Amino acid sequence: MKKAVSIASFVLISVLFMSDLSLAVDLGMMTGGKKGTYYQFGLNMMELAKQYGFDLHVYNSTGSVENVYAVYKRPKTQMGIVQSDVLAFVVKVKSDATLKRIARKTKMVFPLYDEEVHLVARRGINEFDDLEGKRVAIGKEGSGTFLTSKLLFEVSGVIPKTTVTVGTLEAISMLKQGEIDAMFYVAGVPVTLFAEHVAKQDNLHLVTITNKSILEFYPDAVIPSGTYSWLESDVKTIAVKAVLTSFDFRRNNCDRVGEFAGVVYNNLGWLRQNGHPKWKSVNLDYPLKGWSQYGCVKKYINPSDTGGEVTGDANPLLKAIKDML
Repeated sequence: MKKAVSIASFVLISVLFMSDLSLAVDLGMMTGGKKGTYYQFGLNMMELAKQYGFDLHVYNSTGSVENVYAVYKRPKTQMGIVQSDVLAFVVKVKSDATLKRIARKTKMVFPLYDEEVHLVARRGINEFDDLEGKRVAIGKEGSGTFLTSKLLFEVSGVIPKTTVTVGTLEAISMLKQGEIDAMFYVAGVPVTLFAEHVAKQDNLHLVTITNKSILEFYPDAVIPSGTYSWLESDVKTIAVKAVLTSFDFRRNNCDRVGEFAGVVYNNLGWLRQNGHPKWKSVNLDYPLKGWSQYGCVKKYINPSDTGGEVTGDANPLLKAIKDML
């Protein structure tokens, strides 16, 4: 009888090892535009996760608000990358009752990296408060730039004359032609867009963001002189943290997300070495104000392990079989 069980176990393990489909655990992740850092981070995690039997599908999107909805409603989409101020945006700005209900169930998997707020303007606008009564491009509706811009005006009390919801390339063009006075863009420095599409002769500049009410809400940051060829001095601004999120799943997805998080946590060193340069600034233990870490993630990470080489056996099915033998 024991011999028969051993043979059966051997055959089962052999079949599982030979079949990627049998080993794969399906997960989905919403990110951002295909040329953006969110999407690249998703691809990096997909490459890592594949080594541990996870079939991670990475989806591009229009931004944070779409991602929050998708994690709640879209089949086989358990995670999404959003800006850290998305929950505050929902509470303070959005009147959508469904989105507010979803936001209450949105949980942090990990904090990722800082994204600096770029406020580019024509001469004569020298600080954030100068946007009062001006024409300002705030990004496409539903994008991270859009929600941060709306929230900045909400917490500061500054009221622009007009807000224009357009993409960044169109906003730069409108700014150069004098159709608007300023534009926002939230992205980690350096931003290729500003390196390639803004020159000194355009007579544009980065505006400081030092409004007291805003600084009570966001951490300060600095965009260093020389980041762009036309930037001649350091500019004080604020930063928004990119966050990997999930929903408050209570069944199978709880463990799937937790196990995946364990793989990322224990292999941060691999991601820093093989992934996007921004991984080098990621601190997965960063205490992010206003967010609580998903309990299903806490079960699978070891706070004493800060990352390293790809090691261990994170595939839940294979582990369970090994435990049986």
